[in-house]
Amino acid sequence: MPDPDPIDGDVYVSPRYLASSTYNGDLALAPLLHLGWDLRHDDLANVYLSSPDHGVRLGYLPEGEDDGLWRISAYKDSFGPPTWGVCFNDGVPTEFVTAFTTVLAAAYEQGPDAYLARPVSGTDEHDPFLAIVPLAKQGWEIDRPRRGVFAIQAPDGLAGMEFTTGDLDPEAELTTRSARWHLWAGKSIDRPVWYATASTDTPVALLTAVTQCVSDPAPLPRWREQTSTYSAGMAQLTPILPPQPPAPTPLDVRRAAESRRPAALPAASVPRWSTTSRPGLPGPRR
Repeated sequence: MPDPDPIDGDVYVSPRYLASSTYNGDLALAPLLHLGWDLRHDDLANVYLSSPDHGVRLGYLPEGEDDGLWRISAYKDSFGPPTWGVCFNDGVPTEFVTAFTTVLAAAYEQGPDAYLARPVSGTDEHDPFLAIVPLAKQGWEIDRPRRGVFAIQAPDGLAGMEFTTGDLDPEAELTTRSARWHLWAGKSIDRPVWYATASTDTPVALLTAVTQCVSDPAPLPRWREQTSTYSAGMAQLTPILPPQPPAPTPLDVRRAAESRRPAALPAASVPRWSTTSRPGLPGPRR
């Protein structure tokens, strides 16, 4: 079994949804690059991935026009408008994006019926509200109901997810925060540490991958200087202690004991009698 990846950070951030981005997109890009997706970049260091059939496209845009760092979309017609689109802004913990791209890679290998699977209410597998189940299992509570909006919040009120009902403008869903799904963390949806949006037809399995990762109670490792002042004021930071040396084995104990024994004198330095010893010299005459 390969050794586990080393912990990348000096503090644990809890709850994990208050961790910042790692500011490195490699882990989130890896599942799609592993499938041989086409990789391109521009002079500003923005990265673009597209699937071999051009049915799915990803933009990693550190120098984009707004704070939408990750924009991912899928197409029934590669020359037509997106069937669905997802945006993660520049503060989203990278692990959440990686959860999305990992499941997206698996769905792409299954074919268009998987990565273009439209949510359908009342079905066993594609009911959109299945994406909320991981949050509810971790104690997230239904927020104050508003007309046309279903909302659920973390117990501390510092993260939430909203699902808007009714008809929405397809273009606005892809270019603004007025999307079907809106996930956020911070003091309020209007002052988020980070946010993510997903349009109406985003497959439920992809959304669920994100909510499972967001609601995981395990903390996330970060370097203290990567943690924004805003989120650090609300999050719990626990120093990551260096690993303890392993307990000595019986063989280690025996070797240590042997190393403390005094070294034996060389055989030549120990006087010994033998039958071949030379006779003693005669004493002086009287």
